[in-house]
Amino acid sequence: MNSMLMNKDIIANWEDRHARLFGNEIVKLNHRLLETGLFSREAVGKLIERCPDSEFGLESMSDDITNPSRLYGVRNGISGAEALAAVEKGRMWMNIRRVMDWAPEYGRLLDTIFSEFAGRMPGFETFKRNLGVLVSSPNANVFYHADIQGQSLWQIEGSKRVYLYPRSEVFLRPMQVEKILLRETDEKMPYETWFDEYATAVDLHPGEMVTWPLYAPHRVQNHDCMNISVTMEHWTKQIWNSYAVHYGNGVFRRTLGVKGLSTENSGLHVYPKAVAAFAWKKAGKQKKGDVVVKRDFKLDASAEGGRVALT
Repeated sequence: MNSMLMNKDIIANWEDRHARLFGNEIVKLNHRLLETGLFSREAVGKLIERCPDSEFGLESMSDDITNPSRLYGVRNGISGAEALAAVEKGRMWMNIRRVMDWAPEYGRLLDTIFSEFAGRMPGFETFKRNLGVLVSSPNANVFYHADIQGQSLWQIEGSKRVYLYPRSEVFLRPMQVEKILLRETDEKMPYETWFDEYATAVDLHPGEMVTWPLYAPHRVQNHDCMNISVTMEHWTKQIWNSYAVHYGNGVFRRTLGVKGLSTENSGLHVYPKAVAAFAWKKAGKQKKGDVVVKRDFKLDASAEGGRVALT
């Protein structure tokens, strides 16, 4: 990590109140990731070239957020600089996943960040932490969806608007969470434009990050510029309990037809649901791997829109 950050915190404006808000409310903070030297265009270009195929995601999304459709692509062996140029010309999202697993310097940064959080929030113990890098085109969008772990979004280059919706059954039904956890669908969910009347819109610029409550639905709209962002994920015991409860509910609903199940993430009911979740996975009932089975295009910085169809 760049020595410029010696004796400096990654989070630049932490206040005591953030410890009570983190994970429970929308929290927007300032960060110093830019000063690490790990997220410049040159550094991201090198990451693209280092990224294993299994951890490289590429999507092109439709403009109609009420009727989403996606195409999936491949890098096609071009350089990192060419890949960035292609994304800047198109309407795409490039997802460089689990960077800490194959780029040790990013793993050290991730550990530093969560050590910093733990030092500021007594009892904040995390596991299965994850860091990814997103490169996305001007005006690209991410459809309405929810994530299954603690999530934060850190802006490096460009700007975007994140729409965050209330975590209620009006905007996210428990059965939708179950389908995501059991991998019967991806993270996207039904969306209606009137949802935006109840959303909190957060604009992110370089040096800013935002985190939000578990399972809070959200969507993202890039401004008219290429974006480089960092995503971080984490699990806590409370998050794992919630996962086990929703997963177990899904198993009981599918095998026994049980309805009206509690989604509380504490209490004795957590344990039988965790056992049901384990048994379902052990029996091979959960779909494995990426939901994507077909690739539709490849990057090409010389082509209109930065891509060409795969034949």
